[in-house]
Amino acid sequence: MKNEYQIFGIRAVIEAIHAGKTIDKIFIQKGLQGGLFQELHTLLKSHQINTSYVPVEKLNRLTKKNHQGVVANISPIEFHDLENLTMKVIESGETPLFLILDQVSDVRNFGAIIRTAECTGVHGIIIQKNGSAPVTADTVKTSAGAVFNVPICKVDHIKDAIFYMQASGIEVVGATEKTDNEIYDVNFTTPAAIVMGAEDVGISSSVLKILNHKAKLPMFGSIGSLNVSVACAVFLYEVVRQRK
Repeated sequence: MKNEYQIFGIRAVIEAIHAGKTIDKIFIQKGLQGGLFQELHTLLKSHQINTSYVPVEKLNRLTKKNHQGVVANISPIEFHDLENLTMKVIESGETPLFLILDQVSDVRNFGAIIRTAECTGVHGIIIQKNGSAPVTADTVKTSAGAVFNVPICKVDHIKDAIFYMQASGIEVVGATEKTDNEIYDVNFTTPAAIVMGAEDVGISSSVLKILNHKAKLPMFGSIGSLNVSVACAVFLYEVVRQRK
């Protein structure tokens, strides 16, 4: 599928960085060498750009073009500053509602979550620079364009974002099965941020330790878990129910 948010080739990516483009993620062929690559490598470190070193087969799947060992995703959106966004929401007089995604890596899950977030009045989504799903054409499509309506903040560390939320009077609730509390036991009428974990392992243990509350969904089937985007929708609509 044609990806209008994709560029390839070492020189093209270098120029995009110099031009101030928002690079969401870069895929680089393992073992790539040379002077031009070293120039790119230095830029990536100085700009702290999310980078993955992958086999050439991965790059060949991303594009049929002559990629020279480098493919980059340019974000179709501009990311927001967490502190500025948080203060703006608090000063608006509305009851803050944020979503924190701890290493959610599938772009379609990400897009579905953004779509639900837009429908439920989420004020902002917080993701980590490394390990999170990039904002790609698939994200835009799956979100039905909602990605352009919901502010998204990229942070260096999820834990720092949680500490900042808590210091701002926003209680942070983790969606996890590692608790006896159910979602219906949590008061969502006060300022809240909901943490959703990665598709395979859930919320990381270091993040679980610093949450204000943990809550799980009651499960009656044999599978024992929901897709992260579906679970997120259930949590967000419980917030809507309580606040309505």
